Amino acid sequence: MTTDASRPLRADAARNFERILRAAREVFAVSGPDASLDEIARHAGVGIATLYRRFPDREVLVRAALDQGLAELVAPAVERALGDEDPRRGLITYLDAAMSMAARERNTLAAAKSAGAIAAEVSEQFFESLTLLARRGQQAGLIRADLLPEDLPRIMAMLVAVLWTMEPGSDGWQRYVALVLDSLSPAAANPLPPAVALWPLRKPGYWPVPSDE
Repeated sequence: MTTDASRPLRADAARNFERILRAAREVFAVSGPDASLDEIARHAGVGIATLYRRFPDREVLVRAALDQGLAELVAPAVERALGDEDPRRGLITYLDAAMSMAARERNTLAAAKSAGAIAAEVSEQFFESLTLLARRGQQAGLIRADLLPEDLPRIMAMLVAVLWTMEPGSDGWQRYVALVLDSLSPAAANPLPPAVALWPLRKPGYWPVPSDE
């Protein structure tokens, strides 16, 4: 763990850093994506000045909280998925981990989108691995050959969108992951209409998180 100056944090400072991030995720889960930094500081058991020393603004805090969630809930599954000899099973592992994280951290994702804290490298890294798994599946004849890389952000957008149609904490998203996976099977796949380019107005760091805007 390092500061913006790339210097290692002292043990107590590192503990405060992690405590604040975990508190932010917990507060967002309970109070919603608009929860105040004061509430997060109180939940973390630190003063607001301590929070601001570690995170100079909301965007930095929310981005770091999102990174913590991704590192804990998605990164280990990515390694397992990419190392799986069965590319379809790897794709299932990845999608399940991504959707489980999105369901658990949906308010953190919404807060990150609102704060402009979803950087391009977050979405690019995610879709790069997802595309690699899909291509492996195509090469093995397990994923329909007409699936295109630009289909994947839209598929994820559709999957994430279902979270806002069910109560927080529900695992109902699993039904739609299963439906999507069935649709990606080459068996009895019908020809698809032509693809269109991704909407160019989306920023590079776009993440498929619905909002109230």
